[in-house]
Amino acid sequence: MGEAASQGVVARLISRAVQSVFVVFVAASLTFLLLQLAPGDPISAIADASNVPTEVRAQWRAQQGFDQPVATQYVRWIGNVARGQLGHSTSQQRPVRAVIADRLPNTLLLMGLALGASLLFGASLGAWQATRTGSAADRAVSFTSLVLYSVPEFWFALMLLFVFSYWIPVLPATGMIDVAMHGSMSSGARLWDRLRHLVLPWTALTVMGTAIFARYQRVAMRDALSEQFVRTARAKGLTTWSVYWHAFRTALLPTITLAGLFFPALLTGAVFVERVFGWPGMGSALLTAINSRDYALVSASVIVGSAMTALGSLFADVLRALADPRLRRV
Repeated sequence: MGEAASQGVVARLISRAVQSVFVVFVAASLTFLLLQLAPGDPISAIADASNVPTEVRAQWRAQQGFDQPVATQYVRWIGNVARGQLGHSTSQQRPVRAVIADRLPNTLLLMGLALGASLLFGASLGAWQATRTGSAADRAVSFTSLVLYSVPEFWFALMLLFVFSYWIPVLPATGMIDVAMHGSMSSGARLWDRLRHLVLPWTALTVMGTAIFARYQRVAMRDALSEQFVRTARAKGLTTWSVYWHAFRTALLPTITLAGLFFPALLTGAVFVERVFGWPGMGSALLTAINSRDYALVSASVIVGSAMTALGSLFADVLRALADPRLRRV
């Protein structure tokens, strides 16, 4: 890569980083305003459950600043967010930063492994289908992918749970580790225990993601095989695998873009999958926060999700530039 191309890539990344910060700011602001429109507040959730007198509720709201004008609350809140002060989680009874530090790595582990496997399996499967367009195998795989693409994540997760934890009890149903036995296990046994707990939630997200990537890659690969450069390569006597490889690299670009957008979408799927399998991640914490009107944790979760969206798009740009040298000059 030349110096001019390198400078172009750096400038583009800086521009996208600035855009990402703006996206996160807008998402955070909209979240705050929407939560203000929702009935009740965190104090109401706690007070209703404890039958707290009205005067005590008013005192609590005054201490937390909920009795101030919305504009005043927003300025104070956005200032705290900018300094990394995300508030206190009423549902978890600890600082929001501690909840995120505890739960986010678990979600990223699950999502990262699922995204990598989905992209690998889906791109390979879609390319394989494109080379056999119209065959019985292609139609069967396309139908299966459509079915998997259409079913809800929580339903598929429940089916996996029923089959492999209750009907054929070979895998643990919930959690990330065996709490009762984990402390007395050897290092190898602990790793195996974590892997066994990871299999079902990972499978639920990976199978759904593979179906999506396979459908996109099949169309992109089929279009690439009809391009002029493929006919030229065949006319020059290149082997079939060489032709397929060049077409695959071209067809991979839209799939990479999809991967960048799919990464934050996995967070939505993880909300239900984590709930079904009791995986201690951000998804399960977010559902608890919503039910408890834990606005601080809900707001922080949305900020994390918007940041993941921006980072996913940025990551896709980097991968596209690596896959296609022509984009480095754009």
